[in-house]
Amino acid sequence: QVQLVESGGGFVQPGGSLRLSCAGSGSAFRFNAMGWDRQAPGKEREWVASIGTTGITGYADSVKGRFAISRDNAANTVYLQMNNLKPEDTAVYYCNRVTGTRWGWGQGTQVTVSS
Repeated sequence: QVQLVESGGGFVQPGGSLRLSCAGSGSAFRFNAMGWDRQAPGKEREWVASIGTTGITGYADSVKGRFAISRDNAANTVYLQMNNLKPEDTAVYYCNRVTGTRWGWGQGTQVTVSS
C-alpha cells in the first residue's frame, strides 16, 4: 500500500498560479499511472489530469491549456502546475493511481481562488 501526501495548495487570486505536489511512499509508485482529482464544496469528486508511466498525459476539458501534470519517479512525486487559476478551480485536490483499486486517499490540499 502506497501512502500519499499532497501539498502546495493555498489562497490565490484569479489568474495566479500554484504548483501541487503528491509524494508517495513505496516502490509501486513509479509503476502506476497517476492522476489528480478535485472536489469542490457540495460537488462530486472529478478527475482533473493523469500521467502514465511513460509520461503520456490527459486533462479534463475544464483545465486543458492551463494545468500541466508531471512526475519524478526517482522522487516518487507527481506534480500539478496550475496556471491562470479561476474561482471555479477552488477545491480540495487529491492524487491517486488511476488504474486498479485506488490506494488509500491522502488528506488532499486545499486550493482557493478568489479576489
